[in-house]
Amino acid sequence: MAAGMASTALEYRDGAITCRGYLVHDRKHAGVRPGVVLFPDARGVGEAVKDRTRRVAALGFVALAADPYGEGKLAHDMPEAMRMMGDLRRDVTAWRKRAGAALDALAMQSTVDRGRLAAIGYCFGGSTALELARSGAPLAAVVSFHGGLESPKPDDAANIKARLLVCHGADDPLVPPAQVAAFVTQMRKTKVDWQLRAYGGTVHGFTNPEADQAGVAALAYNPSADKRSWQAMLELFGEAFGTA
Repeated sequence: MAAGMASTALEYRDGAITCRGYLVHDRKHAGVRPGVVLFPDARGVGEAVKDRTRRVAALGFVALAADPYGEGKLAHDMPEAMRMMGDLRRDVTAWRKRAGAALDALAMQSTVDRGRLAAIGYCFGGSTALELARSGAPLAAVVSFHGGLESPKPDDAANIKARLLVCHGADDPLVPPAQVAAFVTQMRKTKVDWQLRAYGGTVHGFTNPEADQAGVAALAYNPSADKRSWQAMLELFGEAFGTA
């Protein structure tokens, strides 16, 4: 970890559930600053999202990798990840509440400006960030990286307060064109400041350098899409927080 960077395990509660997040900030940045909550893919808070959390903190934000399942649970394989994800998705109210608990825990940090909050997420985490936005959470910016775009309550898009960025692999078989089109149709019914960027020749999991190791055709790292989507996030944060 770079000099000046401080990380800690952060416990917070969602009702009776104890969640164990990963909080990072750069001590070189004094005073309060915007906070960013990061939602991981279906495996939980592993090294991939921890690395992204450190990268976000290095930009001058206070960053929290959220624990989606509680107790710091990690999926050991894809079938387990799908089961754990499915259990959480089954009740959208509870799913949003779990995400909101992480945002609240971040906002309570003394170094965080509670009026300048963002949420980003990867794969299942991208869907989670979008559901948090649909709940009407007080977010200035939301970014989904290769997240699913379906929602159990799509009309709740009208509740979104944040600037919204969706980064999508144009050839992603897990988020097919019909799902993308339905999302676009729904967003057009709102007054949300939204954008969707689709990257050609790109499938699911394009920000994860380990995606190819899964041996699944639907998953592949794409360094160009990874770089471009990160830059798009920075542009959005610049608009939302004046950090450009």
